[in-house]
Amino acid sequence: MEDHIYVSDMHQHENKEVSGYYLAQEKELREGKGGIYLRLKLRDRSGAATANVWKDAAKTSELFEAGDIVHIKAQVVNFKGQIQLTVQQLRYADKTEFDLGHFVAKSRFEPEFLAERFWEFVDKVENEHLNRLLHVIFDDKTFFSKYLNAPAAKGWHHNYVHGLIEHCVAVASLCEFVSTQYPVSMDLLITGALLHDVAKTHEYSGSAAFEFTDIGRLIGHLSMGDQMVVEAAAAIPGFPPELLMNLRHLILSHHGEYEKASVRLPQTLEAILLHHCDNLDAQAAGVNQLLESAAPDATWSEYDKLNNRYYRLVKI
Repeated sequence: MEDHIYVSDMHQHENKEVSGYYLAQEKELREGKGGIYLRLKLRDRSGAATANVWKDAAKTSELFEAGDIVHIKAQVVNFKGQIQLTVQQLRYADKTEFDLGHFVAKSRFEPEFLAERFWEFVDKVENEHLNRLLHVIFDDKTFFSKYLNAPAAKGWHHNYVHGLIEHCVAVASLCEFVSTQYPVSMDLLITGALLHDVAKTHEYSGSAAFEFTDIGRLIGHLSMGDQMVVEAAAAIPGFPPELLMNLRHLILSHHGEYEKASVRLPQTLEAILLHHCDNLDAQAAGVNQLLESAAPDATWSEYDKLNNRYYRLVKI
């Protein structure tokens, strides 16, 4: 495999031609002033960059699918402060041509550190039933390995290996803090933080590019997470029904709005706080990923289609 130029280093090659292998994370045929063009998001483990195919866009689009590795030859350009690629040549790459390790993005934190932080939060849960519930689910080494390696999302935030546990530990940290500010159960909130996305272990599949599983699309991680908690609680003699109901509500309502696929609206103070702690970490991490992918001299990020805005880089 030829020397790989990482996306994070593309700014060093501005106005130069580069070639190499990249993961085609997204592709979309669009209508422009000059006709149809192909918009791509190409990524490796260092980040992602926008790329455009202006010539023979429809024909080129037929050569590969989103999630494939492609080989490109392209010009690195600076468009409104953002590094982009103008692709002259593109072809599908066979798996024998590249090292998959170049494309697997991982958390900036070591998995051993994240696992240690996770079990520290488990130990902080003093309620014997909630603590036992966490052990019933996570003492399974095979399952905990899946939880440790899973992403927290497909595209917006923590969309990389170890992203799920990084996100859940961050949410638990926020929940621990808000528990000191409001009259709520810290044990319940921390348990909800560690479990709110637990079924994302079943919602996504893949290694370099994460995709929804069939059950992930048809059932979703909120309902699957609720089922996992109910089944685990059933294995614990005397688990209080009221406690189980409140924990289930945290999982089923943590998206906060029906329009965002929440099964229920948050209707306890704990549920409201978990929703906002979850959303704070998800939104902050997603925006930070956009800012980190901007060129070193950029003032603004790329356009955020999810939230319909640009973000300005604060430099003090």
